[in-house]
Amino acid sequence: MKIRYLLYIYTVLIVLTSAVKDEFTALERQQISIETPGLFDQSDAFTIDFGAYRTSDFSFPLPVGKAIVVNGDEMEISSAKGDAVKAMFDGKVRLARHVAGHGNVVVVRHDNGLETVYARNAENLVKVGEKVKAGQTIAIVGGENGRTFLTFYIMVNGGRLNPEIVVFPKSHKLTRRTLMFRLKGKSVETTVVGGNQKPAKATEQAFYPLPNAKVISPYGKRGRRMHSGVDIKTMPNDDILAAFDGEVTMSQRYAAYGNLIKIRHKNGLETWYSHNSKNLVSVGDKVKAGQVIALTGQTGRASTAHLHFELRLNGRAVNPLILFDHNAHKVKEEAYKTFLKTGKLKNK
Repeated sequence: MKIRYLLYIYTVLIVLTSAVKDEFTALERQQISIETPGLFDQSDAFTIDFGAYRTSDFSFPLPVGKAIVVNGDEMEISSAKGDAVKAMFDGKVRLARHVAGHGNVVVVRHDNGLETVYARNAENLVKVGEKVKAGQTIAIVGGENGRTFLTFYIMVNGGRLNPEIVVFPKSHKLTRRTLMFRLKGKSVETTVVGGNQKPAKATEQAFYPLPNAKVISPYGKRGRRMHSGVDIKTMPNDDILAAFDGEVTMSQRYAAYGNLIKIRHKNGLETWYSHNSKNLVSVGDKVKAGQVIALTGQTGRASTAHLHFELRLNGRAVNPLILFDHNAHKVKEEAYKTFLKTGKLKNK
């Protein structure tokens, strides 16, 4: 009886240990392309700023290999027998097994929301549930038909990306872009929203803070009070974008503004974003134009969920209409270029 009890306890411990180590479902452990649970639970979009990554945060999957892009959504990296396959970013192994048509495959679900796939390996060196670091050896390169190569691709929510959006195949370096991934029905739309590694034009570094929004209250006098910004509205918990590159100087609940974010930009320019349901950045954060910084809400004094947006120069509120076209939902290119050169905003 005692032996049976001990065996029972031992079995339970094994099951519990296995559950802690590997929280992936049976399908996640077997199927390469599969949706990532919870990826879009908080918002229908998220961003990744690869420009903020340190050298230790990234590794080319086969550092000694020669890469070419095949069919627009995968890389074939040629190498020599015995070369080590590396994890691209930190993450956890979701799949490590032989898959028909792909050979030995490792899939890593990364902390940044992406997944990377390493196929046709001669040998997998990691197991499901294992945490890996960027640059860690996870497999030995394999291939087929007498050639030695790695088949590699990047996925978001089960769909493949063009790898050149993330990495330069020839130089093996990150693109240093900021990417936005937005859920559109059952597919994910990928947009480059900043940091193209080329000299940027003024409009490339400026974004309308709430795309597709409708103005519900303009800047100016509203009854006896001065309305120091513009109220724009889409839907609750929509993504609010940083208008320009800058540094967060405030991110907290602030009187009638509710949840408020202030960002300091070039030449004394400042933008304020308020009534947010949730602030997604903190004081001191360096943000890129187009980065999601908050979600629209109704905190503070607000009769409906919307964004109260203010444009300030040297601490003084100015009409956002000077720089922003509310109908076209974009920045006025010439006005912004002039401001970058002179540091002055011209009222029109």
